[in-house]
Amino acid sequence: MNEIPYKIYLTEEEMPNAWYNVRSAMKNKPAPLLNPGTHEPMKAEELAPVFCEELIKQELDNDTAFIPIPQEILDFYKMYRPSPLVRAYCLEKALDTPAHIYYKFEGNNTSGSHKLNSAIAQAYYAKMQGLKGVTTETGAGQWGTALSMACSYFGLDCKVYMVKVSYEQKPFRREVMRVYGADVTPSPSMTTKIGQKILAEHPGTTGSLGCAISEAVEVATSTPGYRYVLGSVLNQVLLHQSIIGLETEAALKKYDIVPDIIIGCAGGGSNLGGLISPFMRDKIEGKLDTRIIAVEPASCPSFTRGVYAYDFCDTGMVCPLAKMYTLGSDFIPSANHAGGLRYHGMSSILSQLYDDGLMEAVAVEQTSVFEAAEKFARVEGILPAPESSHAIKVAIDEAMKCKETGEAKNIVFGLTGTGYFDLVAYEKFHNGEMTDYIPTDDELAVFRAKLPVIG
Repeated sequence: MNEIPYKIYLTEEEMPNAWYNVRSAMKNKPAPLLNPGTHEPMKAEELAPVFCEELIKQELDNDTAFIPIPQEILDFYKMYRPSPLVRAYCLEKALDTPAHIYYKFEGNNTSGSHKLNSAIAQAYYAKMQGLKGVTTETGAGQWGTALSMACSYFGLDCKVYMVKVSYEQKPFRREVMRVYGADVTPSPSMTTKIGQKILAEHPGTTGSLGCAISEAVEVATSTPGYRYVLGSVLNQVLLHQSIIGLETEAALKKYDIVPDIIIGCAGGGSNLGGLISPFMRDKIEGKLDTRIIAVEPASCPSFTRGVYAYDFCDTGMVCPLAKMYTLGSDFIPSANHAGGLRYHGMSSILSQLYDDGLMEAVAVEQTSVFEAAEKFARVEGILPAPESSHAIKVAIDEAMKCKETGEAKNIVFGLTGTGYFDLVAYEKFHNGEMTDYIPTDDELAVFRAKLPVIG
């Protein structure tokens, strides 16, 4: 085997030219979206007022394995893709571990994260449909930034509802969106009926992704020429993000590297789902015995403490019902939670895979996440996003287990983006103002009791 370089790059010719749909390999398909009124599976025509036509086809397609990437999207990808797969030699040395650690770095674009992979696809299909603009929500701001860039590229209007606590804590991320022409509103707001209702019921709330989704959907469905787009959770988003896993797979194969452990942070599931897609196919088919670990925050533990049930995707209860691991659509993480990954539920695809025992999940406290982030930054030279740092934390934990056993396992994790717009959170960590709030069982039971009754 050739010596493994610090960075493994693919050439432009080696870039994937089709997205991979992991649902095609799943023996148990993810449960369908349900109409909240009838509880029947949603049909394409029912989704049409909310989503773009081509994206609806992708959302409902459980069988097509590879979906060609349009040339216009491939041309855009080439501005920042293929992204590097990096061997973390410096981290390995600092940990004194025999493990081989690799990370797929998705922060080498202006949005600073993997979100651009799907944003450009969704903006493209909106443009091809002849729409005037799109609406969306954003939590920490990566998705809103990416979508504002994509809409600017295609000349589309972009209306972003940003979770209020992030709007206030991350003004620079907000301003980047405005640089690219987006209209950014803190959520919940008084600009929508749902926002007014949420504020009346929860005065002073710092907001949640569920709130912001409700507002964005209301505006999209009531404004001619607009549709709603989402940065995570949905099948179509995981499909677009499969570009991450396909590139990772190709880079590893260049050096005959077989991953023993693959780790990704998990909020709604977009980056994790994209990273693991081709490897999950091989695992389902019995060709690979890789451990796949989802890492979530202890303050928003959908996998590890949620229930697998149908729930609303939004707090306003206007979106379809999705079967997922959920804490309840009313759940709002503590305002002290600064590490992102704030969504109350998890992708239906990942939820089904987790329920089938094909992947693991672990919840970690945010102070330990920022400790891992700092350790990584000091030796690898990249300031990681707090979301990504959840994966870093568990990658370090697994590498230290290898130190105890002497095993030279291949550990791969997703470095979803950079943390240069997250310095308020880093400041709180350094000043000792960050705490590890973890919801009690009684608190979670209140939200669980409000889950819709199906059938």
